[in-house]
Amino acid sequence: MNKVEQPFWVIVNKEIRDHVRSWRFIILLAIITLTCMGALYTSLTSMREAIKSGGVEDTFFFLKLFTVSDGTLPSFVLFINFLGPLLGIALGFDAMNSEQNKGTLCRILSQPIHRDCIINAKFVAALIVITIMLFVLGFLVMGAGLIAIGIPPTPEEFARIISFLVLSVFYVGLWLNMAILFSLCFRQTATSALASLAIWLFFSVFYTMIVNWIAKMLMPSDMMSPYYAIGYQKIVWGITSLNPCELFNQATSVLLMPSLRSLGPLMMEQVQGAIPSPLPLGQSLLVIWPQLTGLIAVTILCFALSYIIFMRREIRSR
Repeated sequence: MNKVEQPFWVIVNKEIRDHVRSWRFIILLAIITLTCMGALYTSLTSMREAIKSGGVEDTFFFLKLFTVSDGTLPSFVLFINFLGPLLGIALGFDAMNSEQNKGTLCRILSQPIHRDCIINAKFVAALIVITIMLFVLGFLVMGAGLIAIGIPPTPEEFARIISFLVLSVFYVGLWLNMAILFSLCFRQTATSALASLAIWLFFSVFYTMIVNWIAKMLMPSDMMSPYYAIGYQKIVWGITSLNPCELFNQATSVLLMPSLRSLGPLMMEQVQGAIPSPLPLGQSLLVIWPQLTGLIAVTILCFALSYIIFMRREIRSR
């Protein structure tokens, strides 16, 4: 006898097909692919010049494909940091309100399907699409870099790249959950899209500028003690770290640059005597554990709010 497919996976497969076949996803995929290939070209150009001049280190050379740029275009990491949220917003801003506006949500719920299957399936389907897309782009960069420079990645480098891609999935998933939340808060899809884009622009462009401007206004005098100055810088750094984009930037910096041993301001006593050697992957993960925990916590919070709102909402036919 044929095995009956669960309603959850039926909805997941349907949502994945809708995402992949939509022009919105195809256009956004083309934009992100072109920008990432441009970033790869600039990093290869910079690496070739470094090899010719002899000013390149052999340690973790392959990771420079994701972090180095010649200045004409940002690096691959910066493109993911800036354009990754757009992918999550594009897949989630009309996840629920479009179904309700079309009247299909009431028809789906009239079937023997649990209500939470719908929102869970929409999130899982979009997250699967995001995961496949980011991993394909990451392996495409690795393959092109391997062909261009002829140096294979070490197991340590490969593990760091996989960790970076997993972190990128969590980062884009955060914006996906935020877009799904706005699709439940607003009836019109245009309003939910504008709200999601406004939050993205605020954190990507304006948040750090506002924090730095306020920090300069409230900066104490130059005669303060070093310990007080370090405490003040830690407070500013902590407020800046409330930005999800900054959390992702800090985490990827430690993952893809093993020579980076700590984050935030440090005293000279803390730096004195430190051995200038790269950290192993386990120690790098310990350094970025607060950033990773923060991204996952905000993602879970947005999904929990979306889940509660959807489960308590009364849905009537038109």
